[in-house]
Amino acid sequence: MRMIRFAAAMAAVAAFAMVSTGVAQAGGNGAQTFTQIDKNVVEVDPPGSGNGNPCSGADGTLTLVYNDIFHGTINKTGSWFTGTLTGTFSFVPVDPSQPSYAGHFTVWFGDENNKQNEVEHSTMNIHHGVGSDGSILRLHDNAQATMNANGVITVSFDKFRCG
Repeated sequence: MRMIRFAAAMAAVAAFAMVSTGVAQAGGNGAQTFTQIDKNVVEVDPPGSGNGNPCSGADGTLTLVYNDIFHGTINKTGSWFTGTLTGTFSFVPVDPSQPSYAGHFTVWFGDENNKQNEVEHSTMNIHHGVGSDGSILRLHDNAQATMNANGVITVSFDKFRCG
């Protein structure tokens, strides 16, 4: 469920970016589109922020350095947003008996909606997170929610795997 909330938040960021940046006209159907690219973004989430070790639950400081790209299109029948973030992470736990980790991550999300339905989906992968104790942190999360025109969720899942 955390990834669905993350994807929804990223869709909101993408929508805001579309309003606050130049919007290019796309051909046909009154469509407008935008693309935003950021390089070397640094994000530091302190202990207690809810972004601890997703596999052990250990609290700590999570530091991300990443590149991202957001793309959106809106026309009179709906909108489509997608985003990808990829970069490196480091995690330093509050409890010194827990291992620290460093590695690579990728997050992708998408949001599509029209007058008949809406679909939110996301994937997240942690690749080769190497622990200070020699352990390896791997994570895969795949989530989706589909809502019909009446606002009823017809499909919802979050497949989360640590290993």
